[in-house]
Amino acid sequence: MSVASYRIARIVVDIAIERAFDYLIPDALVDDVQVGSRVTVPFGSRHVQGYVVKLISESDAGCTLKPITKRVSPIPYLDEQLLTLLSWISAYYGARMEQCIRTALPGPVRKTGAGFREQQAVRLVENANISQKNTEQQQRIIDLLRSAGGTQTVTAVLQQTRTSRTPLQTLVRKGVLALETAIQPRDPFAHSSVIRTEPLELMPAQQKALHLVLQLMKEEKPKPILLHGVTGSGKTEVYLQAIAAAIKCQQQAIVLVPEIALTPQTVSRFRARFGERIAVLHSHLSEGERHDEWHRIRTGNADVVIGARSAIFAPVPHLGLIIVDEEHEPSYKQSEAPRYHARDVAVMRAHQIGCPIILGSATPALESWSNAQRGKYILCTLPDRADYRQMPTVQVVDMRIEAERHGQPVIFAKDLLDAMQSRLQRKEQMMLFLNRRGFASSLICPKCGYVSECTSCSISHTYHKTQHALLCHICGGRRSVPEHCPQCSDPSFRYAGFGTQRLEDIVRKCFPHARVARMDTDTTRGKNGYDSILDGFRDRRIDILVGTQMIAKGLHFPNVTLVGIMFADMSLHMPDFRAGERTFQLITQVAGRAGRGEVAGEVFIQTYTPHHTAIQMARQMDYAGFASAELAFRQELFYPPHSHLICLHFRGANEAEVRLSSESVARMLQAEAPANLIIADATPAPLAKAKNIYRYQVMIRCKSVRKTLRYFRKIAASLPLPQTVTLALDVDAVDLM
Repeated sequence: MSVASYRIARIVVDIAIERAFDYLIPDALVDDVQVGSRVTVPFGSRHVQGYVVKLISESDAGCTLKPITKRVSPIPYLDEQLLTLLSWISAYYGARMEQCIRTALPGPVRKTGAGFREQQAVRLVENANISQKNTEQQQRIIDLLRSAGGTQTVTAVLQQTRTSRTPLQTLVRKGVLALETAIQPRDPFAHSSVIRTEPLELMPAQQKALHLVLQLMKEEKPKPILLHGVTGSGKTEVYLQAIAAAIKCQQQAIVLVPEIALTPQTVSRFRARFGERIAVLHSHLSEGERHDEWHRIRTGNADVVIGARSAIFAPVPHLGLIIVDEEHEPSYKQSEAPRYHARDVAVMRAHQIGCPIILGSATPALESWSNAQRGKYILCTLPDRADYRQMPTVQVVDMRIEAERHGQPVIFAKDLLDAMQSRLQRKEQMMLFLNRRGFASSLICPKCGYVSECTSCSISHTYHKTQHALLCHICGGRRSVPEHCPQCSDPSFRYAGFGTQRLEDIVRKCFPHARVARMDTDTTRGKNGYDSILDGFRDRRIDILVGTQMIAKGLHFPNVTLVGIMFADMSLHMPDFRAGERTFQLITQVAGRAGRGEVAGEVFIQTYTPHHTAIQMARQMDYAGFASAELAFRQELFYPPHSHLICLHFRGANEAEVRLSSESVARMLQAEAPANLIIADATPAPLAKAKNIYRYQVMIRCKSVRKTLRYFRKIAASLPLPQTVTLALDVDAVDLM
């Protein structure tokens, strides 16, 4: 049946509605409206925009259908393959289709009136009589256009020939040149350059991994590959050569990275190999750059798309390979509806179109590891570092002994300070990792015990020295530092705990001649914040880099020979069953930054719980041993990956209403719960209050997400929720805060 035979369009309107609506396609639009088209339709007493998700010949609406008013754009925004993926996300994560579409399309693409930047251009007219006498300035313009392929923007012509508009306008009157409007793309790489690189010789394990990818490219429904390679094992080179093979087959690739901090370095390596056929999608681009990059991808003018979470929705026309780097990272999980996990969505997209997907990590998520153990994924290992370089030596420092030796808790163990001094003398670089920003974690009165707390959130203020202010890291609230205790008026405030600002201060005092920089969200807020710090470290203008988890993964600096992990057990005591897994992953990833060059690396893990399994297994870099122990613990308690975890989040300004609502829902669900469904009692969230909103949650562990959601929807119609309380559904929750 031809497209013209479908006279009805099923449309998801751009407002918060649970369902799609059917509209007639007018005769004037019958050849223009396609699946994925953005249109304007009448909705009640107003007109709204929406997206065509399906063309049908008959409707079961049971009423007279209204016609589509107009088509908004001549191009379809979404193709059928992406709509199929979004439909799966909507069903699996319990989200509205409209939310999924908004997530898949960048804001600048959806924005009405947003478009390409147009500039006036000048073009050499074919067969024009150029032999006629021209002035020196006119001839410079003609010569420039010839060397530039015949067309150039007016601004560029005037700048490069250092002429005024007069000679250009004269050439236009002579018929030698023609003025026209040209699209001027906004290029995120406009002010950067790279040196091209060639493929490296692969080690046997790398060659085996690449051969596996090439074999799977020939299969109709290939299994996902879990590429488990130790830090520094050359996973990126496998990615690069696999992508080159896909491009050779006239296909394209998507590469996901978990942090925007990793994007500049990743993009540089990929641009060095593939040139200008790279596109990027992430939130640090300007709106115009995101708009133009998305359209460049859609038209097939990019072979490789690199970006954070939402890049998985890039409109790549001939997708042949997907890569998820550092696949274990929790930042791949979206915290707002639709609460999708980009890694799992990537696996589903690869499955739907039948292309290989590589999930790469030195410390895979236990869900992925379990899938590989059960044969659902293919496990491929890179057991050695590139060129068989040594793994760093790791020392666990018991800070209880250090505190006893000094009579009080200390920040640096003596062995770490001595190691830092020797590295500075040898002109080597160091990283110090502390996963807490700010100067001090709290402001305490030693006399009465008062702690400065945020009135809007259930956490204490963090003192930031550079701003001399108390900040809340949840709501962003700010207050000045009091001169005396608000409770007892005692002036002897004490700063308890410490963050990266304080660590940076101490390092500068201990090593006054060292060049020290700090990398956290406070120092990288600007568009080029990441780039400037990483460039300085790469160029060896920085000796010691202090940072949060931004420095923990993916970064490759061969001159880093020492890594210090401060308070390695900070994340161990979080109220989360994944605390051990995340601690192991962080330590292993940070430790992996050391010794990636010719000089062997050394790692100091400072901890108050040195005998914890996560600490000891990280010291030995024994992922398989840690995974085996952790999976046994999870199985005993029916936690993921042996089950799915669904979290019901209750939010509201009135704590009593939120608590009663969550308790009522929990009781209703527990009353008729089917087998293989464990529903916990309602409890306050670990972060019980944020931005003046109280938070409770109900945890559900189940074998089947779809069956559980059906059961939940069956009960949902009678849920006793007041209008002031909201309920959010988080399927496969990774953050219990």
